[in-house]
Amino acid sequence: MQKVFVAADNIVSPLGSTTLQNFEQVLQGNSGIRLHDNAAYAAAPFYAAMLAPGQLESYAGQYNANEYTKFERLLLVSIADALQQTRINPRNARTGLIVSTTKGNIELLEQSVEKAQAVAACGDTHELPEMPAEIPVQQMQLGATARKIADHFGIVNEPVVVSSACISGLLAILTGKRLIQAGIYDHVIVTGADVLTRFVLSGFQSFQAVSAGPCKPFDAHRSGVSLGEGAATVILTIDPAQAGAFVLGNGAVSNDANHISGPSRTGEELAAAMKLAMSGTGLQPEDIGFVSAHGTATLYNDEMEAKALHHAGLADKPVNSLKGYYGHTLGAAGLIEAIISMQALKNGVVLPTKNFETPGVTMPVNISNAITHTQATHLLKTVSGFGGCNAAMVFSLIS
Repeated sequence: MQKVFVAADNIVSPLGSTTLQNFEQVLQGNSGIRLHDNAAYAAAPFYAAMLAPGQLESYAGQYNANEYTKFERLLLVSIADALQQTRINPRNARTGLIVSTTKGNIELLEQSVEKAQAVAACGDTHELPEMPAEIPVQQMQLGATARKIADHFGIVNEPVVVSSACISGLLAILTGKRLIQAGIYDHVIVTGADVLTRFVLSGFQSFQAVSAGPCKPFDAHRSGVSLGEGAATVILTIDPAQAGAFVLGNGAVSNDANHISGPSRTGEELAAAMKLAMSGTGLQPEDIGFVSAHGTATLYNDEMEAKALHHAGLADKPVNSLKGYYGHTLGAAGLIEAIISMQALKNGVVLPTKNFETPGVTMPVNISNAITHTQATHLLKTVSGFGGCNAAMVFSLIS
């Protein structure tokens, strides 16, 4: 089977605009989650990991805000930085693009609604201040956004969009790997982003799933998610000369077939994906250095993941969740967390689960709550999402 390598990567988040900046912040225990009091997002204060005012502009000053949305500028900055680390030509016919997201340009919908409300309040459009023109539906279609990003970099192939709830980022990496192994591409730019908006926040609040403080994954006192925003990019290649430190192992997906928003009661479905990811790479549970879990800090997700770890024979392995640093970045989560986990493995460390103090799942697992050192060469990344979707993938240091 054709080996697929990670050639380069990038993270753009409240913690920085490069992978190195982000990893250093996480290594120091710093979090992007803050208390926000902004009526444009919610009537009451809320905790989330959001870019500070002016932060995106400092990253993306070359991209005109009138031409590109916040979501699009996040993608552009992330892809550009990752490409600069390689000699890969995005204009080459053997280079593909995958964009992962859950909500895409949903912020445009809010702008459209705000305009309609203003018109209704005034009763006379002539009295309105200057406002954006009516937004075409096409601008909110994910395929159109992906094509816009592809055109910016001169990518000639039709981009692929992966939008499968919160497994989107990791599923996009797996899709890129499979496209290369199928002989369709030699290189694939895998990118993903999501932006925190009033629409997104209110959706999770309607489930009563948003934590009143910074989230506490796997903790007995957890009370829900902290949301976040950001972007990340992983560039995949078959060229060993372009390879960085990592080669992709096997990956697998599964579905709980349980409930549109509630995860499996048994964890068996996620465990099945974890087992397939390991066996397809030729590994046993004892070969895994640590597991980077989804760890949303909701009552049922963390409980399901703990059961899955037991079913997969990984209950004694160090497990962490990075949600306490980034919040839940939705379609970007699998990418951001895979990149940070690769950096941790390369540096021989297992990162702690920020805010975890007291075990809070019925089937005990080895939650990392302090930086520890490891000589392992393999990690397992897992994600789960609404609709019962699960994904797992092995990342290995090149020996």
